[in-house]
Amino acid sequence: MAVALAYSKGDAAPKVVASGRGLIAQAIIERAREHGVYVHESEELVGMLMQVELDQHIPPQLYLAVAELLAWLYRLERGETTSIPGTAPIANPLQSSKVKPR
Repeated sequence: MAVALAYSKGDAAPKVVASGRGLIAQAIIERAREHGVYVHESEELVGMLMQVELDQHIPPQLYLAVAELLAWLYRLERGETTSIPGTAPIANPLQSSKVKPR
């Protein structure tokens, strides 16, 4: 599984711009790497993001998890960190929400 997010200044929240499984997931990852986009592996986060429809903003329940990742990427780009973000399990904030699994 793979999910691509995009965030532009002024957006309310990041959007899911691509998602898929199998060969589609591989293509998403390859395209990201070809363009120098960081690929973060988090099965739990990807599983939750797979529930978001294409071209839709992520739900508020995922703001914190995605914001922490984006903040880490910003620090990485500025050379302020080289460590990989923690691998602690992410609580499932969508468990009781109205987002339907695909």
